[in-house]
Amino acid sequence: MLAAKYPRPFGVEEEYLLLDAADGRPVDRAAELILAMPERAGQTEHEYFTSQIETATPVCHEAYEAEESLMRFRVLASREASFRGVVLAGTGLPATGGETAGTVSPKRRYHLIELQMREAAAHQYSTGMHVHVEVPSPDAGIEVLARLARWAPVLLAMTANSPLWCGETTGFASWRHVMGLAWPVSGYPHGFENAQDYLRSVASLIETGIVPDAGLLTWVARLSANYPTVELRIADAQLEARDAVAFAVIVRALVDRALADYTNGISRPQYPLAIVNGANWTAARNGLGSELIDPLSAESSPAFDLVDRMLGTIETELDRFGDRNRIDRYLRRLREGGDPANRQRAAYESAGMAGLLELYRAAGVADAAA
Repeated sequence: MLAAKYPRPFGVEEEYLLLDAADGRPVDRAAELILAMPERAGQTEHEYFTSQIETATPVCHEAYEAEESLMRFRVLASREASFRGVVLAGTGLPATGGETAGTVSPKRRYHLIELQMREAAAHQYSTGMHVHVEVPSPDAGIEVLARLARWAPVLLAMTANSPLWCGETTGFASWRHVMGLAWPVSGYPHGFENAQDYLRSVASLIETGIVPDAGLLTWVARLSANYPTVELRIADAQLEARDAVAFAVIVRALVDRALADYTNGISRPQYPLAIVNGANWTAARNGLGSELIDPLSAESSPAFDLVDRMLGTIETELDRFGDRNRIDRYLRRLREGGDPANRQRAAYESAGMAGLLELYRAAGVADAAA
């Protein structure tokens, strides 16, 4: 039995932008901030630009473990950032300053990426939230990837959180997703036959020089190169830790449902990859504000109809893992306030950059138990 009787292990990686507290532009203070938090050594990492930092939870079995880890980090990092005139921001992109090329972190691999990707990487202030869910084998992980594809547009829309770029509204809820399509390997991966097929394709991408290593496979979902997990990378960084964790346990439930279907001999759904990626692009534009496309039927529906349809497939898993009440609260917040991109737009329209920075500050240390 591949589906888990007990809560399936998962983990969350969060990336954050460091923004000037006066004008909201990215500031190169990652090294300074990391040194100021020795108690988080090993849990705080440099990212591609020196205006970004990353943290990760330990392996978690219960949602509260992930929430406590992320909240502790956010509170500590936000405090140290504030001492330095910096705002720690949970947003997929900076609202301003993106026209300036980022400063690449002093790491050999990052400089190799800079050399190979050139202008395509120069403004990639992309900041995401990645969910890792344990799978029993790489072959099982390939089955999960194939079955998650249907829900990718919904998952993207729920977490869309990058509506602004270079001081302007983009008309998209997740401009980060659109910018991510500039990488050489992007979008949703096609349906691999098995793990061997997947690994053979990855090896070819590296051997031909398309990417320098498996870490630059910027598909929105992939097998982790370092852990026995499926890694969903579709989400923008989130305003609040509680929303990041609620989303993560939805992903965990979807993975467990996919494994149960695989175990029970239910065939993979079939959808053209072009429909999946087109539906994702539409979700990046619309967020939860209008309609989304179901790749299985290739039909549009109101966004929350598809959210409800997705959640209806994992009721058993949410109950078994003890996550139902958390997801009910998360869904209520989304229905009342819209996706996080909507909150960013509202703050910016009402109070400009000052209002947006205050939203980041307040959301970064919001009471996780609320």
